[in-house]
Parts: sequence; structure tokens; C-alpha cells
Amino acid sequence: MRTILHCDCNGFFASVEALDNPELKNIPMAVGGSVESRKGIILAKNEPAKKYGIVTAETIWSAKKKCPNLIVVPPRHDRYSEISCKVNEIYKEYTEFVEPFGIDESWLDVTDVYALFGDGKKIADEIRKRVSEEIGVTVSVGVSFTKSFAKLGSDYKKPDATTVIMPEDVEKIVYPQSLGNLLFAGGKTCAEFAKYGINTIGDLARTDKSFITDVFGKNGIMLYNYATGNDTDAVRSIYDSEEVKSVGNSYTFPFDLRTEEEIRHALVWLGDVVSTRMRKIGQKCSVVSVVIRDENFKTITRQMTIPHPTNHGGDLTKYAMELVKKNWNLSVGVRMIGISGSNLTEGSEQTSLFEAADEKKNEKLDAAIDAVRAKFGQKAIKFASSDAYHTKYAENDEAGD
Repeated sequence: MRTILHCDCNGFFASVEALDNPELKNIPMAVGGSVESRKGIILAKNEPAKKYGIVTAETIWSAKKKCPNLIVVPPRHDRYSEISCKVNEIYKEYTEFVEPFGIDESWLDVTDVYALFGDGKKIADEIRKRVSEEIGVTVSVGVSFTKSFAKLGSDYKKPDATTVIMPEDVEKIVYPQSLGNLLFAGGKTCAEFAKYGINTIGDLARTDKSFITDVFGKNGIMLYNYATGNDTDAVRSIYDSEEVKSVGNSYTFPFDLRTEEEIRHALVWLGDVVSTRMRKIGQKCSVVSVVIRDENFKTITRQMTIPHPTNHGGDLTKYAMELVKKNWNLSVGVRMIGISGSNLTEGSEQTSLFEAADEKKNEKLDAAIDAVRAKFGQKAIKFASSDAYHTKYAENDEAGD
């Protein structure tokens, strides 16, 4: 039987802010986006803020109604990444099987290191102690025989706690929990299961497997396996290279884009960001996708296969604009838009000498731009058609939704 830990840093963003500014530790404090933009939501909160009923993802306006004295600080993602790396370095001292799941969570498979460090609970408790003393943030750890149950364990007691879920604990700890607590069980999926009286993890585990297969297909079976403890997903080794399947970027605007010109300027900027990221990893895409959301949160995603692979921003913008004009009513305001490239490849094919010449010219231009930005920063070169947009709407060159 495997022994898997799921380590979850408690209120991570808020904990890092309190680490750097200790005066924030004992007063209600949260990390959140700006009130002026539509990113004005709570991203993390500390324990004093939790006592006021403040929850992640609620608006700052709502949180301040609950706690008028709430201190809201802007996020510092570079600092959070730095601390995250330090935490994961501690994990790696115990096992090579460390799989991050976001910036503040990681799975560890410690099955083969009992002789060195003791059983799963002992390792979990030692990790919690070390992270607290050496870094200054707290961690809750779930110890179990599957990845999905280990994650349930880390959520079961917070902050700074270890929860063990072995086979004999499943009926008592796991089965009473809401189905929505199960890994990858989203709101829409839970609503569909609820139509058949399946509201808890135990309800799903006790349902006939053939019924789940017939009604819910592959996704239903995946959740069924998670619920029944038959999750065989392995924890990836730090030495495994993860294949990048797509590169994309999206942005939620402070107010809706209403004209074709505004949309095009936004796509120029996003196309530049995405193409730069592709070139950094030496990849080109042969499929371009756009995602668009209106003011009522209606969202569409459309994609097209392009004539030849590219990582040139102008190409991405051109094809993205084609998709927008073909699939979107331009009279409807755009709240969020994004571009992504997939079907990545290192090579390209030209169908004519003219295309080869154009691509060579674009590659030289892109190489020159990348070289200038590498030396002087991302903002050293901007495209004129997106500069006015970027100054007016965007917060930074790496903004994403």
C-alpha cells in the first residue's frame, strides 16, 4: 500500500505577507486584487479575518462589510513563488516524488523512505515543524494511500495539522463529506450527481459502477475511483519532464471592450505575450484558440488549425481576430478575452518560397525584439497598436486571468 502526503500551506499568500510584515499577523488581513478593477476579490485571508466569516473569492466590498477594519494588501506573486520554492526544497529532502499542485500545495510519495524517516504521520509532522521553523509559514498535511484521499486529509483540519486517512478511516472521515470536496468534482458535476441523489462522497462510493459509467462516462468513473479509494494516479518524480501542451494568456478588463479596434488592440498585446512565451521554450503552434467572456459571464471558446506552425505574435493576432469576427457579435461587450496556441512543435513547414521568406523575416524580427527585452526588460519594446491599450487597461506585461 502506498503512503502519500498532500501538503497544503495555510492561507499561503496572507502567511507570506505576515512573514514579511509581522504586524499583519494578528489583525484581520487579506490579500486581494484592486477594487477599481474587476479583480477586486479576496485571494487569501489570515485567521483573524476568517473569524469575521471572510472567505476566499468573495469581493473586497463584501469582505469589508463584514469587517470594516480589514487590511487588504495587493498580491506579490514573485515573492509567493520564492517562498513556494523554498517549501518544496524541504519536501525534496524526503523524497524525489514531489508533485506541486499549484503554488501552495504538493503531493509527496514517501512509500519507500520509511526506513530513513519513519511512517507517513511522523514524516508529515516533521515537515510541518521544519516548514514552520525554517520558513515561517504553516502547513496542513493529509496522509493516505491515494492522492485524492491525501488531499481530503489536508483540508480536514486547518491550520497546521496532520490528518491520517487509512482504509479503516474512510467510512468515518471520507464518506460523510460533501461530494464537492472530492478532487476535480466541480459545481456543475455535483449538480448533475445531485439529480440522482448523490450528494456525498459516500453516496458516490456506494452507487453501482455500471450506472456511473452509463450516465456520467469517463469523468464519472474517475470520480468514482477517487471516492472508492481506487485512485491509482502516481505522484510524479521531480526528474520527470512535464510536456507543455499549450501556451496561452487571458485578461479580464476593468470595463467592457465595445469596438473592433479595442478588441484588436487587446489581441495584439496578448498575441505578443503568448508568442514570446512560445519562443522561450522553443515551440510553435499549429492550432490557435480564443476564449471570450461577456458582461453576463457567457463564455465561448473557438479554435482553428492554421496553415503552418508559428510563434510570431502577428500571426497569432491575425488568426485570433478571424475567430472573433467569425464567432462573436461585435456589438456585445467583451469582459475577458484570451489567446492560446496548442499542438506544439519545434519545426515548421512552408508551402512556398514566399512563405519561407516571410517566416524568416518574422523570425529575425522576433529574435531582435527578444534580445532587446532580455537586456532591457519586457517593456523596452511595445507594439504601437497595443501600447495605448496597454497603458490604459493592463496592470503589467504578464497579466493573466
